[in-house]
Amino acid sequence: MDILFYYFLILNGMAFTLMAYDKHLAKTKNKRISERTLLSFVLFGGTIGSGLAMLIFRHKTSKISYLWKYWGIVFIQGLLVFLWYNFTY
Repeated sequence: MDILFYYFLILNGMAFTLMAYDKHLAKTKNKRISERTLLSFVLFGGTIGSGLAMLIFRHKTSKISYLWKYWGIVFIQGLLVFLWYNFTY
């Protein structure tokens, strides 16, 4: 269980950092991090870190297509956790 905790801790830290760095790149008009990369971190468990970075840095909050994908992943993750919890207990 400790490995799982550290996995999510590191992944969420990386997702937070990537969102912050992409915001910096957007402000300085440099080449950006792809949405596919950002959403990949969300898909593999960086949902909380990415969501916090979106709120703190106000990044990707007005891009509707990104928000639909983000919340779709969050919904699927929530559904999987719900199903896993109900079928294992």
